Amino acid sequence: MNEVDSDMSQRRWGMVVDVNRCVGCQTCTIACKHANDTVPGVQWRRVLDVETGTFPDVERVFMVVGCQHCAEPPCVPVCPTGATKQRADGLVTMDYDLCIGCASCAVACPYQARTIVHDKEFYFGKETLQEEAVAHDERFGVAQKCTFCIDRVDDGVAAGLSPGVDPDATPACAASCIASAIQFGDFNDPGSHVSRLVEENSHFQMHAELGTDPQIKYLYETPAVPGRDLTEADTGDEAMSDPANPLVGQPQTFWDMRAAMNFILGGFGAGMIVVACLLYLFAGLDGATLTRMNLGAAGIIAVGLFFVWLKIGRKLRAPLAILRPQTSWMSREIYAVGVLYPAIAAGFLWQLPSLHFLAGAAALVFLYCQAKILHMAKGIPTWRVPMMPAMLVATGLYEGVGLSAIVVAVYDISFEGGFLLPLAGILLGLINYGLWRMYVQGAEANGIGPLSRGILESSTIKLNVSGHLIPVALFAAAAAWVAVPAWVPGAAGVFVLIGGGFWKALVITKACHQQGYAFAKFPRRGSGSLAAPSIMDRD
Repeated sequence: MNEVDSDMSQRRWGMVVDVNRCVGCQTCTIACKHANDTVPGVQWRRVLDVETGTFPDVERVFMVVGCQHCAEPPCVPVCPTGATKQRADGLVTMDYDLCIGCASCAVACPYQARTIVHDKEFYFGKETLQEEAVAHDERFGVAQKCTFCIDRVDDGVAAGLSPGVDPDATPACAASCIASAIQFGDFNDPGSHVSRLVEENSHFQMHAELGTDPQIKYLYETPAVPGRDLTEADTGDEAMSDPANPLVGQPQTFWDMRAAMNFILGGFGAGMIVVACLLYLFAGLDGATLTRMNLGAAGIIAVGLFFVWLKIGRKLRAPLAILRPQTSWMSREIYAVGVLYPAIAAGFLWQLPSLHFLAGAAALVFLYCQAKILHMAKGIPTWRVPMMPAMLVATGLYEGVGLSAIVVAVYDISFEGGFLLPLAGILLGLINYGLWRMYVQGAEANGIGPLSRGILESSTIKLNVSGHLIPVALFAAAAAWVAVPAWVPGAAGVFVLIGGGFWKALVITKACHQQGYAFAKFPRRGSGSLAAPSIMDRD
């Protein structure tokens, strides 16, 4: 249930930004920094300086960005602790004392509105008296963002003031704007200034196609000068391939190789537990061998979980990640682990088929939870594609076959249905090849930008050769040749692991550009063909 006083429940706070009025003076950014005491490198309210077109058809506009306090905020459900909440009045809030700094909210945000600061830095090299007086130690190692100056709003309402009308009750950016380009108010009040502005003027919401319903709404035309549609020069691959373009999303840095190792090793271990369970049920693998494989796989998963713990900003708060299983796939992943490890331990002690099956089922759930964690990162186009869960589950099973083949080869394990292992490798190799091909070919249609697309395309041959072609050929040789040397399927497994680890590291740490910013319509205020119509033309 959203937490807010009952007198706030009928309000819906939001902003209207008039792109034609904004002059790029940055007064709002300074007012925000002053009001919220943000540290160097952190700016909750930003103004982008956007230049588009080619001479003589050029235009320069400014776009105010920050947390959009979405009606459907993707950052809220992914939070495993409940540190990110949405109040009934729509404001998305942060509980710095509950946040663990996992950055799930940061990669889920399509508006690049979240920041995590781990190290203290000072404006003049060492802490000044002013910085000491306004220090917010609770913000280090956790996610932070714009709150629409929630304290000013709440205190103002309590004092009988009107946010958006009375400066003391209005967010600092809106109260300070010298051009009145930023307006704040209640969208649920049809008589409020912001409601009238959006009712009487054409406007757009940034990335409305993502279904977030952001509550910053942009005006882009005046009564005398209509806006214009986007052109190839505005949004084409050439423009969006320029990292200096302020609209282009930069590679995310919240999840690095430590996070990638969690997905890589989690896929290896969980995949092998599932495959070993299937071999036990249908191919005659004995229970003792299954148990040893499960114990080894559990160790691999544990190493992956250790890597993700290293990434957390507030490590001692990690246990709080169990608090949101109703919405967070990270919480669900932990609960899956809570079933998986006891099932493996009990299976080791009692060797009951039901316990082995429970371990296999928990591993499959764990694998799916990992897949959904990545898929729910709406702010990263390469991760949020609809087929990402299928790709990660299929890859995990493929890796499970590969790792099982290595174990069988190294320990010279034989069982009645041993021929099923290379057959499964062939099938899953072909499936993974097909999924990767569909993923790369559909990248543009799924909203993946040209920078990430270029990385994916340039790496496809390497992945197909090392992760698909070679292991499938080796598995095929093992399936067709009775006297095949034991190392052949084992070598196939090695290549499977190389391919799986390669593409996950690639997608998580390289082809990981953030959504970026976007105009749905541009104002007409440039030169050449982008110039506003002259008075004579308007007549």
